[in-house]
Amino acid sequence: MIVKTIQQVAEMMGAPYELSHKDIVIQGVSIDSRKIEKGNLFVPLKGDHTDGHRYVETAFQNGAAASLWQKDVPNPPEHFPIIMVDDTLEALQRLAKAYRDELSIKVVGVTGSNGKTTTKDIISSLLSSRYRVQKTEGNYNNHIGLPLTLLSLKQDTEAAILEMGMSSKGEIDFLTRMARPDIAVITNIGEAHLLDLGSREAIAEAKFEIINGLDKNGVLVYHGDEPLLEQLVQNTPHLTVKTFGESAKNDLYPTKIRQTNEGSRFSINTEPEREFFLSVLGKHNVFNALAAILVARELGISYDEIEDGLKKIELTKMRLELVEGSKGEKIINDAYNASPTSVRAAIDLVSELQGYERKILVLGDMLELGPKEKQYHEEIGKEINPHAIDYVFTIGALGQYIAKGAKTVLPEHRVFAFMEKEKLVEKLKSLLTGNELILVKASRGMKLEEVVHLLQA
Repeated sequence: MIVKTIQQVAEMMGAPYELSHKDIVIQGVSIDSRKIEKGNLFVPLKGDHTDGHRYVETAFQNGAAASLWQKDVPNPPEHFPIIMVDDTLEALQRLAKAYRDELSIKVVGVTGSNGKTTTKDIISSLLSSRYRVQKTEGNYNNHIGLPLTLLSLKQDTEAAILEMGMSSKGEIDFLTRMARPDIAVITNIGEAHLLDLGSREAIAEAKFEIINGLDKNGVLVYHGDEPLLEQLVQNTPHLTVKTFGESAKNDLYPTKIRQTNEGSRFSINTEPEREFFLSVLGKHNVFNALAAILVARELGISYDEIEDGLKKIELTKMRLELVEGSKGEKIINDAYNASPTSVRAAIDLVSELQGYERKILVLGDMLELGPKEKQYHEEIGKEINPHAIDYVFTIGALGQYIAKGAKTVLPEHRVFAFMEKEKLVEKLKSLLTGNELILVKASRGMKLEEVVHLLQA
């Protein structure tokens, strides 16, 4: 983590500091007064519903060594080491960029509509065989989270895997210029953020902004089967690229994929005699692994090390996380996020897995899909294979359209629509015998992990 004197911090942010506290050393940065660790720099941010300046004195009581203070906020506390700045968020971002520029480190930036967190986790696992690695934790992938991630990097870290999220044009551009990646990854282009950007073409352009901060000798790794990305690459001269995907035109593609209840076994064109085991569910995650393998090979990781790293992945929670319910049923907790592309992939996974008496889908609203949101939900329902799926449960106002579509392919007594999670779980539990596989998936705002917890109770 960043370790600097207050004077050095002020200089890195472009904020003059002349007080007697200038030699005090700060260690790390926090924006939450409740999570302050001794020696932290506290950064009070102003939000729509709260103002971190109210908690500056609490931060000092909890061990903060210094704090920022925005000049337009009255009554800064006296007798504490305070650095006055024009804007605390901008100061945090400037500090993070200055700290990043000091570090001799390999940076991998990861973006995409789906799979960026899983891809980040896989890359981290593969690189850890040779490098001291840090990665974005949780969902710290935006204009606040990325600076905090950069400032958490240790001086001896050799590789940083940084996830970059967005909801509108220009956000990836801002993040990538701060992070300055040596390798940039675009996992895919889906439908997430159609509400804000309007089209998949606009989403592709927004994701492609990641190259704006790419090192001049850097490499872009992207899904080569996506025409929207292919067109953008063709229009960008002097860009070094590596592609992954399903077709043989890519630099890396699978020659065989076999799904199991523990993960995926697959072979690739560059190592046809070797079978890799990916300890993550889902065929779509094989393609995330291919992106990670290309990154690893760029950074000198051997195939033996890659094979070992794929077996040891530690995924961020609520991404195809296999847990057990109270009756012994197996639950795939994929409640972190959802889009039509990722929901289809998860349903395909459930359809392929063997050894279960019945298979049940619990699907909720997919958010931020724009004016065609009802249509997208109904299409998901219509595409469900009645021979592979036994029951469909939906939750939420948009989830009802999944149920509507499902009733065109499944008998009505196998489709249930709810607005309350407790009632959904009550009905679902009445059907369980213990040898079921249940998928739980929806957008983050639906908080469907609560359904998982109720099934485990």
